[in-house]
Amino acid sequence: MIISNISKTYSVEGQKIDVLKDFSLTIPSGTITALVGPSGCGKTTLLNIVGNIVEADSGSVVKSESEEGPVSYLFQEPRLLPWFSVLTNVELVLRPFYESHKQRLDVAMKFIKMVGLGEYAKLKPEQLSGGMRQRVAIARSFAYPGHLMLLDEPFQSLDYSLRWQLVHSFLNLWYNDKRTTLYVTHDIQEALLMADQVVKLSKRPMKIVATHQIESHKRTRKPSDEKLIALQAAFYN
Repeated sequence: MIISNISKTYSVEGQKIDVLKDFSLTIPSGTITALVGPSGCGKTTLLNIVGNIVEADSGSVVKSESEEGPVSYLFQEPRLLPWFSVLTNVELVLRPFYESHKQRLDVAMKFIKMVGLGEYAKLKPEQLSGGMRQRVAIARSFAYPGHLMLLDEPFQSLDYSLRWQLVHSFLNLWYNDKRTTLYVTHDIQEALLMADQVVKLSKRPMKIVATHQIESHKRTRKPSDEKLIALQAAFYN
């Protein structure tokens, strides 16, 4: 995907705010790119432009053939429907794609089991912990046959150990289906553990300050890795 010269201005109480101005970024197909920057710098706006939720004032987003079509979103909140079970919450997103109810249930259950929640499939969201609800959201985002994945701080509100478990849950699914992923986070360590490319951003109007390519295999990365610790330190300079 090639993001070229994107600009977006909002008008707030008669005052114009430039969020993006001639912003460009190349995201290799089938990789994870993490966007790290201060609050309000324009990360989510960019995500929404890529996902066709918000229209840019100018510029273009050119997707590869494998990235065209439906988009999967994973948000900070699980956004599950409380009156439905875990299984139905995942099955719902499959209804436009499978006529057979049994087939939808089979597909939904496959992804629920992949995040380790098979025995909780009949429970409702209120009966699950916060981390379990987010795992359901991860399963749902992969069950939905989107060609592009957009993540907006999906692990931000969770404690460190739980966040690390969810990162592993996400990566286990991603390795089975390497969709191009654009990922917004404030957590530099999390970005370094998950992404192929980490982009450090400025305050608005958002600019690229630095881009780091992470070559090591995601499954072998650890918070104690000296190279990752050095990269993390570089982000604060």
